[in-house]
This record gives sequence, structure tokens and C-alpha cells, in this order.
Amino acid sequence: MTQIYSQTQANCMRALPASAGADLVTGGALPAAGGLLPSRLARLLLGVSGLILAATPAMAQQAVAADDGAGEILVTARRNSERLIDVPASVSVVTAETLAATGTFRSQEILQLTPGVTIVSGSAEAGDTQINIRGLNGARDAESSVALVVDGILKTNTAQLNQVQGTLRQVEVLKGPQGAIYGRNAAAGAIVMTTIKPGDVLEGAFRANYGELATGQAFGYVAGPLSDAVGFVLSANYQTTDGFWRNEFLGNAKVVDDQENYGLDGRIVAKLSDATTLDFKSRYAKLSGASINFNASFHLPNFAAVNPAFYENVNAREFRYYSNIRPTNEQETFELSARVEHDFSSGKLSAWALYSDVDQSLTADGTSADFARYISNVANPTSQAVNKQCFTTTAQLRGFPLAQPTFIGQIPVPFIFAPANGSTFGAYSPTTCDGTQLQTRSQKDVSAEIRYASALDGPINWSVGLYYLNIDRETGISLGADLGRGVSRDLYNAPGSSNPTSQLFNDRFRTDVYAAFGSLDWKPVEQFTVGFALRYDIERRRAENLVPFALDPITGGQINPGQVGGPIPPAANTFKQLQPKITLSYKVNDDTNLFANWGVGFKAGGFNNQGSSAIVNNNFNNGRVPGTINAGVTINDQYRLEHSSAFEAGIKGNLFDGRISYDLAGYYTQVRDMQFFEFFVGGFGLLRVVSNIDKVDLWGAELNLNAKIVDGWTVFASGNITDSEIKANRSRPDTLGNKSPYTADYTLNVGTQVSVPVSDALKANFRADYRLTGPTWFHSVQDQEKPTLFSGLLPISALQLPAVVGNARYDVTRRDAFGVVNLRASIEGKNWQVSVFANNLLDKLWLNEVIPAIEFGGSFISPGQRRIIGGEVSFKF
Repeated sequence: MTQIYSQTQANCMRALPASAGADLVTGGALPAAGGLLPSRLARLLLGVSGLILAATPAMAQQAVAADDGAGEILVTARRNSERLIDVPASVSVVTAETLAATGTFRSQEILQLTPGVTIVSGSAEAGDTQINIRGLNGARDAESSVALVVDGILKTNTAQLNQVQGTLRQVEVLKGPQGAIYGRNAAAGAIVMTTIKPGDVLEGAFRANYGELATGQAFGYVAGPLSDAVGFVLSANYQTTDGFWRNEFLGNAKVVDDQENYGLDGRIVAKLSDATTLDFKSRYAKLSGASINFNASFHLPNFAAVNPAFYENVNAREFRYYSNIRPTNEQETFELSARVEHDFSSGKLSAWALYSDVDQSLTADGTSADFARYISNVANPTSQAVNKQCFTTTAQLRGFPLAQPTFIGQIPVPFIFAPANGSTFGAYSPTTCDGTQLQTRSQKDVSAEIRYASALDGPINWSVGLYYLNIDRETGISLGADLGRGVSRDLYNAPGSSNPTSQLFNDRFRTDVYAAFGSLDWKPVEQFTVGFALRYDIERRRAENLVPFALDPITGGQINPGQVGGPIPPAANTFKQLQPKITLSYKVNDDTNLFANWGVGFKAGGFNNQGSSAIVNNNFNNGRVPGTINAGVTINDQYRLEHSSAFEAGIKGNLFDGRISYDLAGYYTQVRDMQFFEFFVGGFGLLRVVSNIDKVDLWGAELNLNAKIVDGWTVFASGNITDSEIKANRSRPDTLGNKSPYTADYTLNVGTQVSVPVSDALKANFRADYRLTGPTWFHSVQDQEKPTLFSGLLPISALQLPAVVGNARYDVTRRDAFGVVNLRASIEGKNWQVSVFANNLLDKLWLNEVIPAIEFGGSFISPGQRRIIGGEVSFKF
């Protein structure tokens, strides 16, 4: 857990060697890439470098220092180094000292103690991360709402939001629209990371810890000069865990949330001349582990008369796992980037280019047993083999102790059609009747930016720039029949194979982004500053369906429901948006700053897997067909762009010679066409889509306090309260008045850090953090009753019950408030440290995520991390 500094803190570089702390202005880097560079990127890098060198170019976009020598934290919230107190916006800063004191180096841990920010990460797979800042959420399967900027370079793949980004030196979390300053997909804010650059002496550090459940981490780096003009940084990280949960059916195997990953980062910084530097970076990371860490929970109040567990509060869930499929998750990342800077006397020119390739996949059990998808009357060998396998495993596992209210009867027919001997499996059962799932996502990005900024030596400062991005992304979701022979890694498997495909979504999405931007800051008098920034984005998006025109051997229908009328044609659209930002700052004195800002946020629209609309309409909006319902939910194969308008005003300052620092801000945001993730489950299989909530209003307030009680003892507290209201929602019209999904009502962070000398050579450190996260809804449907697939099936079932008996009520799907305590204590010598730590000390049970599947009649819920107690050693040279 991390201490968030919202103002000053002395000695912020103590945790690093002196040369690392002082040398953030060292020049850039250039190693040879050889054959590793794709030709397109090579041409782009050469073109950018040539343009800059021809103009003798470059402008820095990263922190010049984290401490100005007088205890003032310096940040880059406006692309230039300045005191935190002078920034006319809410910025939370995690310094090098805090990173060392808390042992954190990933976004998940850092954001846990950032007020007004919550994160959901890793519940489905490692690259699945959604960050919510003040009510604006990054919808799963859409673009992120938060820009990730590392050493001045904008990352463009959401899978990278929680990856280790190298040896962190400082992290800044900016809140509110940042597109005009930091670029694409910064509607909710930006995470700005600065990593260590090489100094003029050889230095390094190593840290390793180990705790319960075989959970361990190792991290190290070495940095220094290769010559008078060239320096390097090489770092590596490794993490492993057996996970918190076990699979009962597979002999209590560690196959639920186990994980192993490692990464390598390299950096070369070369000073090409007194005014020109080149910074070259490369990164490789690989992860292997489990996926789909979910349980299914039912919310059917009328079924509760038979078994109360049919109407379950998600917070009361006792998690159990017994899938017959060992879930897997693989992720591989490769990156190359180059950044050139040139300092003119009148300003700075900078340019960079980035190539990124992230491939990820998961395999897991399916969810369709309760709707008998794999019991078919189609007369072909594949269907008959699937039927036989499903009936055989059901008979063999009859009476296997599933979590209430699910059970395995004598046959796999749903109990509503066979009350005497039918089954209620839930999702991810130990039988083969669920089928299997394979999800893939492969994305290659090529991006570049060039920017010129005037010198910061007058009342008027300005900057202009251009940006380009190309994204080539392919996604696939394949459902297959489980014949007891595992899950194929191919998206399509023909009838008669060991894992025949029953449903397939497979699309290629290509995006070209062009943007121009600029800013102007005017200081008419010393106390008052006006800033104006503007960005214009054009995003051209194309979707191409890759599903073969084939039949489902299980049901006899099309393998993709969107192909019923023939092959799905390509689709394309262009999204454009102007993003202005205005800032005002009035310095009452050197220790007090009044500020206000307003800006526009933007996320381009896009395409769901083609055929999604057909599935929803055929299964949920066709009440004329027996066994179906008229749910009235609207899903399109194309979702709309998201637009937000955000206003913030506040005050920040220091008291008592800087011993107390504070900032207070209030904010109001209007969001139009908020992008939102929906999950559908039924006899058709499963479906992931992005929809739009037409209008959402958000408002709230935030307070940060830090107090230095005496030298070596600091206490800190921060809090946020956010309220929201859905004003319009064509996708689900009856959700008006509900709250913004994934938005905690409040967050509270309190803690203390103590560092006292034990002797001339030893120092004792202690750190305590407490994070309280308020109640959270995860869907636009909240205190409401909705018809489900059971509502359509009951009237035609053996039970002959009215449709209303199958309705679900979702008042039990709100995550309760929860608090987590982290402690850390250490003994520190000159170049070494030994620590003990306890993460989630009280072993608090909490929910990482709740995904209601409204027409299914339940939710898919994922547990949060449990307690880890362990020890750590570290040294530096």
C-alpha cells in the first residue's frame, strides 16, 4: 500500500542511491535494435529521429526531479517540471521514498490508496484491468479511460495498465480530463510514471520477499555509464503465487488464481550533443497462470421458497471451485521505444515512437449447463458424442457436493423440466455439460508523437504537437463441446474433433488515430495564471469478421448468430472530437493556491464482436417465441463515442512552515454515452459486449492532509465522496436514477510512517495503511426486479409456473464497504534493509468484482486478495 503525498514531503529521494536521485536530467539513449525492429517501426523511428536531428531538436516530457532540494515535490502534471502546490489541479504523488516504504511497484497497489480511485484487476485474466476515477470507469473490452504515460511515452494497450513498467522513481495520478495535455483516452485522468535513468556511477539494487501461499517477488536493477555520453539501465522482476483458492474436484489443486510472471527492461540513454539526447527502451514480459476467478450467484427471490440460497447476497458468498477444466492464462508483451530531445535556446523539441505487441489468451470451463446447450436433438455423430459425454459425467458425479443451491441430479436436464431427477449446475461445474471456452486477444500498436514547447522564461508559454497511432487488434471468443479431452488453442475446431466449436466470435479491428494539440499559458501578474489547451482527435475504426461460414454441430444453427442472413460484411466508422481544457490559478501567497479547471474528455466509439446484437435480440427481446422473454435491452454491434465535461475547483497549501500540507477540491462531471460492459449468459453460451449509458452526472469532493508531527514521524489521511445519477439510458430505460456502475460511494485512506535512528548505523522504520472503500454497484440495474430466461422457461416447463416466478431481484448485488489494513516494519542499514509485512492483516473477506448477468438471474463474482504475511530483504550499491 502506498502513502499518497498531496503536497510537500522532505527527503523524498532517501530511498534511492544519491546518484539515482540526482540524475533525472541525464540524456537519452540509443542501442541498436538490429532485426528485432519491424520494418514499419524502423522506418517510423528513423523518420522521427531524422526529423529531429535535422532540426537539432527535442523537448523533455518527464520529471526533471522529484525533489527541488528544499523538500518541495516536483511533478510534471502539465508536461513541465513544477512544484506540486503550483499545479492547478488535483494530483496525487507517490515518491521514491513511499514506493520503497510500501514495497509496491504496480498500479494495483499504488492506486489502492489514491483517493477517489478504485481498480478491478485480474478477475478474468491478467490483462483485464478497469480503473475508476471519480465515477468514470474504463469498461472491459473498450478503451481505457485513463492514460498511462511512462517516461513521457503514452502506452495504448489496456493490458499494460497493471504491468511492471521498470524501476519506478515517481508516480503521479492526475484526475479529470487530461486529453489536451497527455493524449488519447485520458477522459478520467492520467497515470504518469517516471523510471530511473542512468547516472555517472555504477549503482543498483535488489529486493526479494516471500510470504504465505508460496507468494514471492524478486526485483533488481543495475544502472551506470557505458561511456562519457552513454548510460544504461537493466532491470528484471519475477513474481509467483500459489493463490488463495483451491479446486475441490481436481484434488484441491492450486489452479484457481495461481500465477507466475517475469519481465526484463532495458534502457540506453545517449547524449548526442550538449543539446540533444536519445532515450531507447525495450521491454519483454511473460505471464502464465489461471483465469476466470469467478463463482456464480443466483438472485431469484421466488425460488428461495425452495432453497434460500437461490436469493443470495453477493457479500455473503462462500467461494468454492470445482470445475473439471484447469483454467489457464497466457500473456506475452514486447515493446520498443525511442525518444529524442533537443534543447533550443527558445524552446524544446521532442519526438518519440513506440512499438507494442501484446498477446493474451485464456481457457476455462463454460457456463451453459443449466440451459442444456450441450443436450441436442440434432442427429449427427458430434452431437450424439457430446450428449453421451454429458449424461455419463452427470451420472458419475451425482451427489457431488456443489455450493448451494446447485446440485447434480441423475440427468443433466434442468430441474424445471425434470423435477424428480434433473440438475441445477450453476456455472463451471465438474461435469462436461458446461462446455469449454477460449478467449484470445492479440494487439500490435505503432505510435509516434512530436511536440515543440517554448522556453519557460516569460509570461507566455506555449506548445504544439502532432500524434499518430495505428492499432491492429484481433479478438476471439470460442465455445466448444467438452469431450473430456481438454481445450483446444484453436478458435475453430471442426465437427468430429476433440473440442468441436459450438459458437465463435472472431473479429479484426483496425484503428488509425490522428491528433493535433497545443497549449498556451499566460501569467499577466505573478500571482495569477491562465492556461488553455486544445486537442483534436480523428479516429478511423474498421471491423472485419473472421468467423468461417459454418454450422454449430450441437444445435444445428449458425456458428455465429449474426451469419443467419449470410456472411457478416465489414464495418467502419470515424469518430472526431475537440478536447479543450482551461485552467485558472491564483496564488494567495507562496504557500496557498486557489485553482479551477474545466475540460472535455473523449473516448472513441467502436465495434463489439459482430453478431452480438443478433444474439441479444434472438434470446432476450423476442417474447413472441415460447421460452423467451421481452427483456427490452438494446445492444448494438457498434457502440457510441463517450464524451464528458468536467469542472473542478479547489485550494491547496502548506501550514506551519510546511509541516502540514493540504488540498481540498470539489468536482462535477457530465458524461454522455458512457461506455459500459455487459455480460450475457444463456443457452446460446456467453457474450461480452460494450453498451452505452446515455447520460450520467457525477459530483463529489476530495480532501488530502499530511502532517509531519516531528522529524521522522508523518501521519496522513485522504478522503473522497462521489455521488452520481443515471439521467438517461436507452439500453435499459428503467435504470434512470441509479448510480454510475463501478463507482464507490466514498474512499478513505489513513496511515502513518515512522523512521527513527537506533544507532549511528541503523534505523527502524514502521508503516501502517488503512483503506476503506465504500459501497459499490457494478451494473446500471440496481434495486430492481427483472425478467430472466427462467421467466420464459417456467410456463412451458414441467412445473408450469407463472413467468413472474422466474424474475430476479438485484438489490443484493451491491458490494458492501470494506477496509483493509497493511503493516510493514523494517531495520535499515546503510546499504541494506530487512522487513516484515502483512498485507490485509485482518484477512478481510471482500469482493474484487461483481458482474451481474441480468437476464441470467444472477451474478459472476470474484473475491479480493486475502492475507499475506511475509518477509523481505533488500540491498543497494
